[in-house]
Amino acid sequence: MVRTSRLLASLVKKHKNMSDPQPWTVEESRYVYDRSPYMVLREDSVRLPNGARISDYFVFEYPDWVSVLAVTVAEEFVFIRQYRHGIGQVHYELAAGVVDDQEALLESARRELLEETGYGGGIWQPWLKVCANPGTHSNWCHIFLATGVERLDQQQLEHTEDIAVHVMSRATALEVLQAGGFAQAIHSAALWRYFAENP
Repeated sequence: MVRTSRLLASLVKKHKNMSDPQPWTVEESRYVYDRSPYMVLREDSVRLPNGARISDYFVFEYPDWVSVLAVTVAEEFVFIRQYRHGIGQVHYELAAGVVDDQEALLESARRELLEETGYGGGIWQPWLKVCANPGTHSNWCHIFLATGVERLDQQQLEHTEDIAVHVMSRATALEVLQAGGFAQAIHSAALWRYFAENP
């Protein structure tokens, strides 16, 4: 993460003479939906720097998310499969969830991996921080790389969760990724980075 942060800072500095687009001005804001701890929908009236106006720009205010790219002592990946109602399909994913109020990001990630897969331990490091859709989402996804994890317990699923655990080799994981087996773009990004940096 430190190396990539330095690279980004270097690129920004290199192009500092180029003018960046400027933020929009929010002239009015109202909440359309505010009855769920997991999602709030806001409608903004905004003015762009060029004077153009958008009277109904919608923003989803989600809490931050955490995901875990987990690799076992035997250098196998720990993935899950679950049904996603938005697309009506089942795909491979990383263990992931919502960051609880007042919970540290790392602790939230450790909890999600243990609850969804029964795996834990190992060495943890921040791996990737991305936004699902910065045009309409206010939250960030914090992905951790956990290496040397082991099976510590059984899954501890909520009554609304139906999650299957899959442990696969590096070669199989890459094949599944290349074949489109990960529909979740954030999780795909974490894996593509892993394979790019660990050829």
